[in-house]
Amino acid sequence: MHFKISYIFADVNTFTLKLEYFVTQKITKAQSRGSFSKNAVLIAILSVALGLSVMIIAVAIVTGFQNEIAQKVIDFGAHIQINNFDNNLSLESKPINKNNESLEILKNNPEIKHTQVFALKYGIIKTENQIQGTVVKGIDKDFDWQNLEGKIIEGSSFNIEDSTSSNKTIISSTIANLLEIKKGDKIQIWFIQDPPRVRSLEVCGIYYTGLEEIDKVFIFADIKHIQKLNDWTPEQVSGIEVFVNDFKNVDYINNTIDSNIDFELQSRTIKEIYAPIFDWLSLLDVNAVVILVIMIFIACINMITTLLIIILDRTNMIGVLKAMGASNMSIGKIFFFFAFTILIRGLFWGNIISITLCLIQHYFGIITLPKESYFISEVPVNIDFFHILLLNIGTIICCLLIIILPALIVSRISPVNAIRYD
Repeated sequence: MHFKISYIFADVNTFTLKLEYFVTQKITKAQSRGSFSKNAVLIAILSVALGLSVMIIAVAIVTGFQNEIAQKVIDFGAHIQINNFDNNLSLESKPINKNNESLEILKNNPEIKHTQVFALKYGIIKTENQIQGTVVKGIDKDFDWQNLEGKIIEGSSFNIEDSTSSNKTIISSTIANLLEIKKGDKIQIWFIQDPPRVRSLEVCGIYYTGLEEIDKVFIFADIKHIQKLNDWTPEQVSGIEVFVNDFKNVDYINNTIDSNIDFELQSRTIKEIYAPIFDWLSLLDVNAVVILVIMIFIACINMITTLLIIILDRTNMIGVLKAMGASNMSIGKIFFFFAFTILIRGLFWGNIISITLCLIQHYFGIITLPKESYFISEVPVNIDFFHILLLNIGTIICCLLIIILPALIVSRISPVNAIRYD
């Protein structure tokens, strides 16, 4: 007997669900054939589509811009830098021994992709008519040229040998324009020390990152020049640059390194070294959040407005259903299913529009930017399908939660007054 009653209730629930779905389909078809609420439904679909499109495009542009600028800085300064812990704010710090035993941790960590040594020294580039202060970044044969080659706009890289020092250098386009230097020219770099020294180098390449903080200061040369100028041994360098496999883990890896190296050494992430740039990039998250909140709010308001119009248009139907014994929950489900149909249509077109526009910008770069202000020549987009999925889920949750309000209005409609309503 217990099983029979259970089957009866199951059949009733199934019938009720089918009835709610059937009525929802009838309402949907009625909107497509035309009624005074048809335009409201179209506006709701358009609102959800445009809202989702703007959110996806905004997130794609913000994350794309952050990734592009961060990668420029990382390519120049690596993910992590290890140098002497001497509390010296100058770029020219005390040397460290690249063969320090505590640095063996860099070789045994699977999260570390590559390491390379470097040395820094202040200098002055002097031409016939002008002078310009600079920082010479000395690099060794372990330098990963792949990070810089994409930014060399003229000329090429240079080879570094063990036995002899290379007299080649790569300067930035900013310095080249200021001093009217071309590829193949020889420049003299004066180093202020006692006694003053000078080096004559040939410009074999010109690079451009778009970051004024880097382009206006740094040039690349063989590390042996700096070691000789500072009277360092071949094992002494300014520091070691560390590249990791995943930038998301850079803080954890940095803490691991810093806790295992000698006390006279320090390990810092690129976010600490170039804090102003990364702080500026983090502020863009605030803009993205504001856009997301506004777009979801507009979509929810339009969804409520549409359902209220539909309820007003279907007051007679609500009264008849209540008179036939339909519960408030059952009628609420009808409008819930109808709102869900509108939402799915809006999400479908929103995804199509936004992904299409992002792909067009990604491959063709139609929208450009002034390099002087934004450091890049075109609007970057980062098409991350995980972000798109989260935005879709968030929109669905917010819009469906807001549908509770029209459901409360349905519960207050009197069957008698609803049937009389004309």
